[in-house]
Amino acid sequence: MDYKMLVSKAFEGRKNAYVPYSNFKVGAAVVTEDGTIYTGCNIENASYGATNCAERTAIFKAMSEGHREIKAIAIVGVENDYTYPCGICRQVIAEFASEDVKIILGKNENEFIVKSLEEILPGAFTKKDLEK
Repeated sequence: MDYKMLVSKAFEGRKNAYVPYSNFKVGAAVVTEDGTIYTGCNIENASYGATNCAERTAIFKAMSEGHREIKAIAIVGVENDYTYPCGICRQVIAEFASEDVKIILGKNENEFIVKSLEEILPGAFTKKDLEK
């Protein structure tokens, strides 16, 4: 998997962020089980609870097109710093993650780190817990 290209796609998605309140642009790009890539950006709302994060935007775009598993997600925010997903996004990633999902955090288009789901959400509550 080309992590650099995925980070670049996340930066492309970031360009469409609607952030009139925080001015904090975030972009994401997900890779589905068949290799399709969907991008997303954060979309704010005057009623803050109605705001949607870039990660969920990208994942929900993929799910609305019939995909049910993501193999990777790249997330970018402020350039030259790593932006981690919020707690809600970590839970949504867990819901649709492949067993070996990669979470790529981009500092810029040439610097990124790769994390596992266990590293960003240890002890995640998932659908497997509901089967017990």
